[in-house]
Amino acid sequence: MTDTTIRTFTLTRAGLDLKFRFARLVERTWQTDEYVRVRLRGDDLTGFDSPGADDHCRLFFPDRAVDTVDELRAAPSREYTPFAWGDDWVDIEFAIHGAPGDRGIAAEWAATAPLGAVAGIGGPRGSMLIDGRPDAWFLAGDETAVPAIRRFAAGMDADAVGTIIVEVPDSAHELAVDAPAGVDVSYAHRGEALGGTALAARLDALGESDRPAGDVFAFIATEQSIVKPGRALTIDRWGLDAERIVVKGYWKRGDVEFHAPH
Repeated sequence: MTDTTIRTFTLTRAGLDLKFRFARLVERTWQTDEYVRVRLRGDDLTGFDSPGADDHCRLFFPDRAVDTVDELRAAPSREYTPFAWGDDWVDIEFAIHGAPGDRGIAAEWAATAPLGAVAGIGGPRGSMLIDGRPDAWFLAGDETAVPAIRRFAAGMDADAVGTIIVEVPDSAHELAVDAPAGVDVSYAHRGEALGGTALAARLDALGESDRPAGDVFAFIATEQSIVKPGRALTIDRWGLDAERIVVKGYWKRGDVEFHAPH
C-alpha cells in the first residue's frame, strides 16, 4: 500500500547542548504499585528543557557522595523520557517490576532511594519535533512509553482524533492518559505474558480498513520485538512513510544496557 495523502506535518530533529546536572530526589508519587513518578530538584536544573515528547535523558544513580561531573558520569545510568519540568525540577516516571533487590538499578533507586538522594541528569542531546498538525494520531506502547505518550497527547489540539493503546498487566495497572475527546484510549492486558506480546497481538489484528483517514503520525514503542509487527502495520498495511513515523524498542529483553535509538 502506498500513502498518497496530502502531507500536513513533518518531523524535524534539533540538536541540543548536552549538559550534566546534579539533582536530588525530593518527592515520590506511586500511580500503581508498579509505576512511580519521582521529582528531582536542584539549582542545576534551571534552564532544563525537553522540546520533543520522545526525548531521552540519561539518569545517573551514584551509590555514594559525588562532587564532580566525572564522578557522576562514572555512576550506573539508564535512559528515560522526562515527563514534566519547571524552574528547578524535573519529573521522571519509572515502571517498577520485580521484588526489592531483584530489580534493575534504576527501578530499585526510583522505588527505594531515600528522599535527598543524589542523582544526575545528562541531556537530552536532541529532540524530534512535529511541525504542522497530523490529521490523525496512532500511539501505542507499554508502561515505558507512557511518559512519551502522555506528552504527545498533551500537545494535541482539542479537536484531534486518533487512537492510543497502552499495554499493561491488567486493569489494576492501567495508567491514565489525558487525551482529547476524539482520541480513543484503550488498554491491552498482557497478564503473565511477556512484555510487548499483547500489544503486538493487537497490532497484528489491525488491517488496512483500520487505517485512520488522512496524514497519520504513528508512534509505537515497547520491547524491541515490537519493531517487526509495528512496521508491518504502519508501513506495509497502512502505507505510512517510514521517515515520518516512530517505531522502536524502548527496551530489549535480556539486555539491561539497551536503550532506545534517537
